[in-house]
Amino acid sequence: MNAQRLEPGAVAPVPTDPQKSPADGFWRELRRNTQSRIGLGRTGDALPTTDVLALRAAHAAARDAVHIPLAVPDLVEEVGALGLGTPVAVTSRATDRAEYLRRPDLGRLPQDLTAVPAGNADIGFVLADGLSPLALTQHGPGLLAALAEEFAGRHTLAAPVIATQARVALGDHIAQAMGVRTVLVLIGERPGLSVADSLGIYLTHLPRPGRADADRNCISNIHPPDGLTYAGAARVVAGLVAGALELGRSGVDLKDTSRAASLSATDISTIAAATENKDH
Repeated sequence: MNAQRLEPGAVAPVPTDPQKSPADGFWRELRRNTQSRIGLGRTGDALPTTDVLALRAAHAAARDAVHIPLAVPDLVEEVGALGLGTPVAVTSRATDRAEYLRRPDLGRLPQDLTAVPAGNADIGFVLADGLSPLALTQHGPGLLAALAEEFAGRHTLAAPVIATQARVALGDHIAQAMGVRTVLVLIGERPGLSVADSLGIYLTHLPRPGRADADRNCISNIHPPDGLTYAGAARVVAGLVAGALELGRSGVDLKDTSRAASLSATDISTIAAATENKDH
């Protein structure tokens, strides 16, 4: 490469840093609104070394979230301290983590449910490790506490059940053994390269083995402070439970109206006026 020829008395330009380009301010503002990797820049034809290392670390964290086993005794103690009854631990027919990942069908079937107490409570809770035991460990007890507070005085609650090597449909078998009218499966979601500890809730009204995904409602991305908060998720679930009781079923026919229900009359009037002005 030929060196740049300078005129007598001229000052050589300062090399520009690709991380300090004029576009960096634009990307910096966008990054405040997403955990996605955007506007990473480049060093030559490759990503900057710091971003490459961060990506590898995120990939390792996601793998760990899938494979590190759930500490069941610790979770039983935490959940038991909430005062919802003595938790029972069950497992699916998947004998270990490797088989659980290879055979999703085994994760949907129970090994033995004789320890699950039968009853007739309105709502049952199943805390399942799913694809991120880490998520259940970090967020399960806090989310369950928020749900119990939201339902207090309105619904009867069964003692929680903790399920390992579990898929969502395992909750249908557990709910049938519990005798509950609605089951909420709190389950670790598939880790990504931005979030490894996200928790989801699957709601099934009148649960029984054989229910399809179309019969459920899902609230996902629960992982404060960056994701949905426990209280926020509990409010959405409470609205869905109320809707399921009125409709007689859950699933694709049941919609989340929690945010619309929270609007004041002034808010509704403002929205209506804005819509009217826009249409005309």
